[in-house]
Amino acid sequence: MPDSALTVAPHALLLDFGGVIFQTAKRPTGRDDFAARIVQRAARGGWEIEHARVRASLDAALTALRHWKHASSRRRTPREMTHREIVADFVAADLPGPVRALLVAEAGEVLEEMNTTLSDHALRPGIRDVIAEATARGIRLGIVSNAHAGRSHRAILAEHGLDTAFGVQVYSDEVGMRKPHPGMIELAATALGVTPAQCWYVGDTQDRDVVAGRRAGVGGMILTTSGHTDNPPFAIAETADAVFPTPEGLAELLRSAAAPASAAPAATTEPEPTGAPVLMIDHGGVISTTAPDAALLDAFASHLARLLDGPDEPVDLARAHLLIAEGRARHAERKRAQRQNLAGGGANREVGAREFWRDLVGADLSVRARAVLTAEAEDLMFRYGRAKSRRTLRTGMAELLEHCRAEGVRVVVVSNTVSGRAVRAECTAQGIDPLIGAYVCSDENGYRKPDPRIVEEALRITAADPARTWFLGDKPQNDALAAQSMGIARRVIVRGGTTDDDAIDAAVRSGDVTDVVSEPGDLIDLLAAPARI
Repeated sequence: MPDSALTVAPHALLLDFGGVIFQTAKRPTGRDDFAARIVQRAARGGWEIEHARVRASLDAALTALRHWKHASSRRRTPREMTHREIVADFVAADLPGPVRALLVAEAGEVLEEMNTTLSDHALRPGIRDVIAEATARGIRLGIVSNAHAGRSHRAILAEHGLDTAFGVQVYSDEVGMRKPHPGMIELAATALGVTPAQCWYVGDTQDRDVVAGRRAGVGGMILTTSGHTDNPPFAIAETADAVFPTPEGLAELLRSAAAPASAAPAATTEPEPTGAPVLMIDHGGVISTTAPDAALLDAFASHLARLLDGPDEPVDLARAHLLIAEGRARHAERKRAQRQNLAGGGANREVGAREFWRDLVGADLSVRARAVLTAEAEDLMFRYGRAKSRRTLRTGMAELLEHCRAEGVRVVVVSNTVSGRAVRAECTAQGIDPLIGAYVCSDENGYRKPDPRIVEEALRITAADPARTWFLGDKPQNDALAAQSMGIARRVIVRGGTTDDDAIDAAVRSGDVTDVVSEPGDLIDLLAAPARI
């Protein structure tokens, strides 16, 4: 019989992902397949590495990560590692410097690929019944899960038609803390407008889920068993209120539970620099032009309104648009302040997703709405990056990239952007991703051009000689200055971007810009003149 705490239905039901919603199973060829993908990613960037060496590094990484997770479960409030830390210190720790740098620069994509390549995900028996019963009874649903790549979990949910069933999804890599940190459950509860005491939390592990639930003070703690349930890494004093072999038992429990008394209240050897030429390219205004697209922005604003709307904070389509506009204005002011900071010898830092949505867009919203924005920030930023404008590939860009591939010129995209993930998705949609060796994006690097650190990372990836390196941008004050500060010899500006011709001509006279082209394809002739490199 379940504990008496479970005889009354909760106001909100929080579910773990693996072991509750999905059962994961290791693919027999998963590690070899993922190692092969890393080899391919390195080759795209111009580096050859043996499959066996990558596989050995991956095997060591997964063993070390398992021990790290067990150790973290003992901590009171463990933090989650960033994507870059996991790739740099675990997955790619034994690989050559440029390959490691490339994988770190694209860490989010690497970990998303790792999650879906190493394991298969199958819905657990009864989980659709659980969701249907909760929805029918007005019980709010949320996800609270440790994850290296929350984005992959979101995609898997969407593949099974479950992405709109949940009012909030809280993933450790997106919020910076991991279970048993009680803050993850507290954040989810706040985002759903309830307290942890008004929630049931359903997990599959004792050391992470049961402990997190008890620390957060949930009203009911339930386990649906998996291979991890009966094998905690160390003794656990806390116990669950109920344990079921599958979510089928949870569905029956929900059906039999009485309605709550009242409505929920709101609330290796490093290679030497090479002489091979390298081309660094900005994205917006160079690879593609942008134009407003009302339909795309409306669809995004509708999604934002759906997430935020509630009795304490009514948000319709019009207000969602207003919130986005206000957030953009605050972001523009922040960028101006950061630029001044750089001029004074400081850093030109990029805004993070959580800061943008919680503090800039959600500055005046309720505690509940800000919690939603905190939890959903990473996914919102990707969606926003795709929706804020329609992009069109510039004339001659595909030809330029094909020329670089044919001539052995390595290409790295170096972009100021709110979402590097969106930049990669746009390049993929335009069919040019196979021609790009690597991406270094400001939201992932942490610094915006003209801060030199973003260009410095691109140089580490390529092990390039700055004297043999080109930078193609459209903003002299960002692209040319960042390249110049790292000693890059050829700083080319393309007309037709966001900088007017007079400002471009002035930058040429000052020496900040070395060359000007009308279209990206015009660079082919310059690259073909080796004496000037």
